[in-house]
Order: sequence, then structure tokens, then C-alpha cells
Amino acid sequence: MSVFEIKNSMIARTMECLEDVLHGKGDVMLRVLICVFSGGHMLLEDIPGLGKTTVAVAAARALGMSFGRVQCTNDLLPTDVTGLNIFKADRGAFEFHPGPIFNNLVLVDEINRATPKTQSALLEAMGEEQATIDGTTYKMATPFIIVATQNPIEHSGTFPLPESQMDRFMMKSPVGYPDRDSERDILRSGSQKASIENLPPVFTAEEVAKCQRKIDGGVTISDKILDYILSISEATRHHPMIEAGISTRGAMTLSKCARCVAWMRGRDYVVPEDVKIFASDILEHRIQLVSGSKAEARRIIESVLGDIPAP
Repeated sequence: MSVFEIKNSMIARTMECLEDVLHGKGDVMLRVLICVFSGGHMLLEDIPGLGKTTVAVAAARALGMSFGRVQCTNDLLPTDVTGLNIFKADRGAFEFHPGPIFNNLVLVDEINRATPKTQSALLEAMGEEQATIDGTTYKMATPFIIVATQNPIEHSGTFPLPESQMDRFMMKSPVGYPDRDSERDILRSGSQKASIENLPPVFTAEEVAKCQRKIDGGVTISDKILDYILSISEATRHHPMIEAGISTRGAMTLSKCARCVAWMRGRDYVVPEDVKIFASDILEHRIQLVSGSKAEARRIIESVLGDIPAP
């Protein structure tokens, strides 16, 4: 069951196909789809065994997107992500061999196990949709989204993501435990690997890119809604428990998400609820609490949203 009524027929059909093979993961799948159609990136943070990888693979299949995977370890090199030039003796020249990042949807598994040097290889791709290897710049695929995962509990051998990297993710969300009935269905049906691999695509990559352009150019956002977003951003910058508030990129991301939600709801204009519904997922990982504060970032964001009157 979705957190809101989806009136876009193609998105509704995609959700139905995914829910048939991903029991109890409707909410997180919807967030991934919003990131895809907004042109953003997703960070899934939860303990192992809850289906983070499965969610990414299923999304790529249903959207007809090419899929790449980066399994992060301490010895992973930047070239393992971006690719490298290999000398071909028969041609007497170097030939570029692209890495897994040159796909439409790239799963970066356990991203916080990669060293900062390797993590930085993702920054250019996430921010500018390009990668520079040996002085040559290569464009990413269109569309391009990274779904990264990390374990919030195990800290041994991990490298916390810097603020600049966190700010590149549109949303950060847990996967969560399935409800009892959904978990019973999972236990009864067993592995869904074959079903996911044979999942018929609802979209093609080209259609996804077309929808992204339609959302950018066809969904309007009024000055009142923009002022509402600005008020939220300014409130985080002056909150006594927040040391660093929402950046301009964070405000832009909130606006892009609101447009996508409105489109999924069958409208060509944004209303305040479109802004609020996923604001916590978008803003929580972008604020830095004051030193020594034990308050939860999500609770602070929700209190800010509750204090600002909607237009």
C-alpha cells in the first residue's frame, strides 16, 4: 500500500509489479521511484538481510534500466568504480574500459566500507553526471541514479560519509522490517531471485528520461510554495539545536521531489502536502546537530515542519 494515492497509471502499474515480488517494501520502493524520476540518488541505511540489494535490482528491472553493482571493500580502488585505460599492444594505443558506474542504475553496496579516496570517485558522477579518467571526461548514462546502502550498526572497518557526499543523496531512508503478514509471505514463497530477474519492464530507460523532462518542464511550483520551502530551509538554519542547516542544494532537492510527487498524483502543480510528505527523508541527513545534542534529526525536522504554517 502506497503512502499516497498514485494516479499516474504507469507508476501505479510499476508499483503493482514490484509489490508482487517485494512483499512489504512498498514504501521504500516508492521512495526509490521518486528519486529515479526526480533525477536524484538514494541512500538505504539498515541492517543486513532486509532486502536493500533486492530493492535496487527490482527497480532496475521494472524500469528497463541497465544495472551495475559496486561491492565496496577497504581495498576497492577508484578505477574499480569508474573504469580505466588499458594498453592494447595490437593497436599500440590505450582503450577505455568503463566501470560499473556507467549504467542507468548503479547499486553501491556498503558504501561506507570504501575508503574516502574511492568514495570521492562517486562525487563527480553524482553531482555532475560525468567522470574524468586520465584527463578525459565521460558522460554518465541517461537516466543515471545511484542506490547506495550502508549498515548503521557495524562500524569496524567503515569510513563515515562526509557531509559533501551525504548532500548528494536526494533521500536517506531505512528499509525496515516487514509486517508479520508480509514476512509470512516471504517465508512461504522463499527466494524471489528468479521472479525479479524475469520481471517484465514497465518502462524503458528512454521513457524514464522523457518523464524526468516532463516533470521538470511541465509541473509548476508557485511563489507561495517556493516561499514555504524557503521558510523551512531558513528555520533549520536558525534552530537552536542545529549547527548547520539546509543548504541551497537541499532546498532545490525538496522542490524537485515535490514536483515528482505532484506528477505521480496526477497534477501539474505543487501543493504544500507534496513538499511535506517526504521532507524528513530529504532533510534529515543534511543537517548537523550542535555538539553534545542527543536529539534525533528526524524529530527536529518534523518539529520544524509542524511550526511553519502551510500556504
